[in-house]
Amino acid sequence: MSCVHYKFFSRLNYDTVTFSGLHITLRDLKRQIMGREKLKATRSDLQISNAQTKEEYTDDDALIPRNSSVIVRRIPAGGVKATSRTSVTSRTEPVSGTPKAVCKSTGSHLYLHTALNSEQRSLV
Repeated sequence: MSCVHYKFFSRLNYDTVTFSGLHITLRDLKRQIMGREKLKATRSDLQISNAQTKEEYTDDDALIPRNSSVIVRRIPAGGVKATSRTSVTSRTEPVSGTPKAVCKSTGSHLYLHTALNSEQRSLV
């Protein structure tokens, strides 16, 4: 029996996949790893690279020689998508001449904000 040693990027120890023959295809290796780790193919895919050369295997028909060691990373099924969402945070600066005060009692805190808001309204 031949084997390929694999470990997820975040793990310390290697696990082993056994097969017959001199090589295993990337597709079969992914299938066996996903089965052993109880991962669902619909939710994620595996990115596999050679542990020594850091070469990433991208072709599903690529042959991985027996006794190789590979590093596995789990990625989303559709690949990694860049987000185009941007968030804009607006900040309001205090009106010049009105200091920001911090108070611990809620009564005076409410009074201070009411006074500042009425003063700011009169400036507009």
